[in-house]
Amino acid sequence: MSGLPLDGLAAILVLPAATAALLAFMPGYRVSAAINVASSLLTFLASLSFLFVKPASGDYFLVDDLNIVFVVLNTFVAFTASVFSASYIGHELETGRLTSIHLRFYHAMYQALTFAMNLALVANNIGLMWVAIEMATLTTVAMVGVYRTQAAIEAAWKYFVLGSVGIALALFGTILVYMAARPVLGEGVGGMVWTTLLGRVAEFDPALLNLAFVFLMLGYGTKVGLAPLHAWLPDAHAEGPTPISAVLSGLLLNVALYAVLRFKLLLDANARAIAPGPLMATLGLVSLIFAAFMLYRRRDIKRLFAFSSIEHMGIIVFAFGMGGPLANFAGLLHMTMHSLTKSAIFFTVGHIAQAKGTQQIADIRGLTVSHPALGWSLVLGVLAIAGAPPLGIFTSEFLVVSSTFARAPWLALLLVFGLLVAFGALILRLQGMAFGEPSPGDRQTTASTLPIAAHFGLVLLAGLYLPPPLVAWFQHVATMLK
Repeated sequence: MSGLPLDGLAAILVLPAATAALLAFMPGYRVSAAINVASSLLTFLASLSFLFVKPASGDYFLVDDLNIVFVVLNTFVAFTASVFSASYIGHELETGRLTSIHLRFYHAMYQALTFAMNLALVANNIGLMWVAIEMATLTTVAMVGVYRTQAAIEAAWKYFVLGSVGIALALFGTILVYMAARPVLGEGVGGMVWTTLLGRVAEFDPALLNLAFVFLMLGYGTKVGLAPLHAWLPDAHAEGPTPISAVLSGLLLNVALYAVLRFKLLLDANARAIAPGPLMATLGLVSLIFAAFMLYRRRDIKRLFAFSSIEHMGIIVFAFGMGGPLANFAGLLHMTMHSLTKSAIFFTVGHIAQAKGTQQIADIRGLTVSHPALGWSLVLGVLAIAGAPPLGIFTSEFLVVSSTFARAPWLALLLVFGLLVAFGALILRLQGMAFGEPSPGDRQTTASTLPIAAHFGLVLLAGLYLPPPLVAWFQHVATMLK
């Protein structure tokens, strides 16, 4: 079946696409925000159907145990971010920082982004996956520049230029994979269908596959935010609206990572091709250590957590690069915990910036006194993202470190060094913001705490107890990744 079946797969694509078309013509913010939340909820509920029934795959669409992890996580965070966005953007309208003209297509673009990310995750055609990721990039470029300030436009432009370079490299890598497949599979769509490629990749020219993966790793690695390809990410986070910062860190980075993993599976299936793991582990470790030191120099709270995202994507890519059942399991768990934790942190940071009227760390003081709910949410978020027990990221980082110690002790020492450096930077920044005498100039804000509580609740639960079905599922996916 090469068409789109009428099931959960259709729902996660048709719902956001149709809603985007509808919202493009909706004039009022409040109504469009409610529609955005409702559509995001329905899309998440539709994705849960994959846990019970897998749609049949075809030439263009595929649902398997690997992308179910990404799709369910993607739609859940997209839903909670839409709830946060409704209150956050509403406050920006009330204070005059944004106008209805700025937000004319905001919710339409939000749903278009959801559609593009879901399409990339369920695409069985490597060309279609590339198109979907490019669409997600262009959509977020427009959303990053929504404030129309000089800094926001510069950030959007930088994101566009660097993202275009990355996606061009990924396109060249995709073409090289097709060229490697053509002598074996012939011309046509079959040479771009991932399941077909995987079945015959052992017969492909390894030299072309090797070159292709280098371009794909650099291209999609730009989207993942790996150093030294990360330059777009801090500006996009700092200057764009905070809901988009949450979506970028919690979702879009994962979509690019998913593309890398799909191509990694192709190379692993060709015994004559290079092992992709060492390149991934190297880029991951470099990103971790680089970002850990850069955390000490941040003066903007959103830039601080943007570099934290670079650090954690480095850990995830390193884990998948090391490979093996335990490291892959740890990578999946860490990806899930990071998405939940970092998006909740950005939810919190968004309300903090509104309450304090600034994103400058030096001007944010005594939050636990002036805004206890936000202050303690920030404390919990920083402890979680820094890897403090008993929260979920501690579990995943422990598994990454222990699996690395068993196979490459020297790499494990560098990994632990990077983690400790990052831990010190985050705790150092937290002390002034959360405790002490509150800074002046507080403003009224209506914080939407439900998404924050939901995310941190799941992160805490994962640190205390992982349900056996979830463990079995992740173990199965870990064996798929090799």
